[in-house]
Amino acid sequence: MVQRQVVEALMNPEAYDEESGQIELIQTHISFVFLTKKFAYKVKKAVDLGFLDFTTLEKRLLFCEKELELNRRLCGEMYLEVVPINESSIIKIKGAGETIEYAVKMKRMPQERMLDKLLEENKVEKELIDRMAKIVAEFHSSMETNRRISEFGSLNTIKTNWKENFEQTREFVGVTLSMKDFRLIQERIDDSMKRNKSFFEKRVEEGRVKDCHGDIHSGNIFVTDRIYIFDAIEFNERIRYSDVAADIAFMAMDLDFKGQTDLSNFFVKGYVTYSGDQELRRLLPFYKCYRAYVRGKVTSFKLKDPQVSVREKKIATEEAKAYFKLASTYAKIL
Repeated sequence: MVQRQVVEALMNPEAYDEESGQIELIQTHISFVFLTKKFAYKVKKAVDLGFLDFTTLEKRLLFCEKELELNRRLCGEMYLEVVPINESSIIKIKGAGETIEYAVKMKRMPQERMLDKLLEENKVEKELIDRMAKIVAEFHSSMETNRRISEFGSLNTIKTNWKENFEQTREFVGVTLSMKDFRLIQERIDDSMKRNKSFFEKRVEEGRVKDCHGDIHSGNIFVTDRIYIFDAIEFNERIRYSDVAADIAFMAMDLDFKGQTDLSNFFVKGYVTYSGDQELRRLLPFYKCYRAYVRGKVTSFKLKDPQVSVREKKIATEEAKAYFKLASTYAKIL
């Protein structure tokens, strides 16, 4: 109820302490993003999806602060501050009265310069993909690893991630995921983990498990005066701490999904060149399958969200089906 009031309030110019211009609301399965003339304000939905828990105001503040910290690694100028949303006679950002919500305040980027839009318009050259590969390789190289982080790349953790995926998608079997593909992916993933047990262990020993980004895809990249790779995973270390191959596989899968297989292969080739991680290719089909499956899962979650319109749910259904179908394609070659 409180969040509904906050959403309604933030659609009005008086909720802001700057000239807002026309306000646009963008929803994901876990957040509301309010776009004003110069800024973007991201409010976390009060949801518990198993792999994340934003159900209390204290947790949402904690994860807002974590989001700011983590995303300043690649987008320092874009992520500005965490702001309180207060209620007295009106609900207002940094207003008077009790704090009832928090938002991450960011510099607004031109939506038309988002990489997924540029891909749709066929405006992405290999030179841009090469620059991205270099940025990600240097980012991974600079990120820490230690015994605790490395444990997240163990086969036990990978099995836990997949078990969670299968449990959370069972209700969508027959809706966005066929039973045939559900069983196929389970069988192929289980077999792949058994066959490659020693290789997963080798990756851990070689320090390939890092504090990664966790969500690198074209919908999280702006191309303006520079490349901004934003929206790193702040809410679950089990997702962010991973083999660097899982980070690369997300971007590669996303390009495959958009019919840009040549750019996908070029991105991987560039990353391997800049990082020297020649063995990464061996794990790409496994992690591409994982990334496509997770996208199918989180897109399916929109079908249960009362805040999402019927039209949006129809679009989400078709998109989730396509992601799950792609995951089954990868599973077949494991």
